[in-house]
Amino acid sequence: MTNTTLKPVLILGGTGKTGRRLAERLAARNIPVRIGSRSASPAFDWTDKSSWTGALDGVSAVYISYYPDIAVPGAAETVEEFARLAVNSGVRRLVLLSGRGEPEAQRAEEMVKATGADWTILRCAWFAQNFSESAFLDGVLAGQISVPAAEIGEPFVDADDIADVAAEVLSNEGHIGELYELTGPRLLTFREAVAEIARGSGRDITFSRVSPEEFKAELEAYGTPADIAWLLDELFVRVLDGRNEHLTDGVRRALGREPKDFSVYVRETAATGVWHVNL
Repeated sequence: MTNTTLKPVLILGGTGKTGRRLAERLAARNIPVRIGSRSASPAFDWTDKSSWTGALDGVSAVYISYYPDIAVPGAAETVEEFARLAVNSGVRRLVLLSGRGEPEAQRAEEMVKATGADWTILRCAWFAQNFSESAFLDGVLAGQISVPAAEIGEPFVDADDIADVAAEVLSNEGHIGELYELTGPRLLTFREAVAEIARGSGRDITFSRVSPEEFKAELEAYGTPADIAWLLDELFVRVLDGRNEHLTDGVRRALGREPKDFSVYVRETAATGVWHVNL
C-alpha cells in the first residue's frame, strides 16, 4: 500500500461522476479522503486560486478532475499551475483525469509530467453516464436525442470503471508513470447507444442528427450554461471525427479484467428508475 493510507487523498470534483465514486471506493479501503469542491471545508474552487493551498494542506495525493472539462481553452495552464503548487507543497502523487483526442487535455498531461510529480494519467472516452447524470439526461427524458454526431463509433466508458482504476492506482504501487487509456469493450454510434437505452428502459426514444447550428440553438433552449454548450460543440463537431474510433486495453492493464459493457450500464441504470417518466 502507498502512504495514502496515512494522509487523505484530495479528490477534485469529489461530488462529480467519477469523484464521488472514487471517494466511496477509497473509503471502503480505509483510505481517508478530502472532497475538493466549493461546498466542502476547506473549499476548493478552480476559479479561486486562494482556495488551493488550504485544500492541499496535509494531503498525500490528488485526483485532478478539471471543471468544466480539461478540453476547454486555458485548462492546461490552470492544471499546470495547480500541479506545481501541489508538488511545491510536498504532494508527490498526482492522478490526472484526461480526455481522448483532445489537444488541450494532452497539453495538460505533458505539463503535469513536467512538474516532477509521481504521476498517472487516466485518459478517458465519453462517459456512459452522460446519458443518466448530465448532458443527455434531459433528452432521454424528453424522448428525443438530437446531436451533431456522425455515424462514428465511440467506446463509451463506464464511470464505475474509471473510479475502479483511480482507486487502484491510488492504493497500490506500480502505477507511477503509467498512462491508462480507458474505453468500454465495444464501439457504438450515438444512434446505437440511444437505441439500447430505449430498449433497456422500455421507452420510445428517438435519435436525430442535427447541424451544429441547430444543436447550439437546442442547448440554448434548454438553458445550458455557455461553457458547457461550448464544450459539447467542441466534442461533437471536432473531436468526434473518428480519431477515437478504436478500443484500448487500459482497464484490463490496470485491473486485470474487462471493462463494463454499455448494455450492463443500461440495465443497471434502468433499474434505478432515473429514466422513468411519470405521465
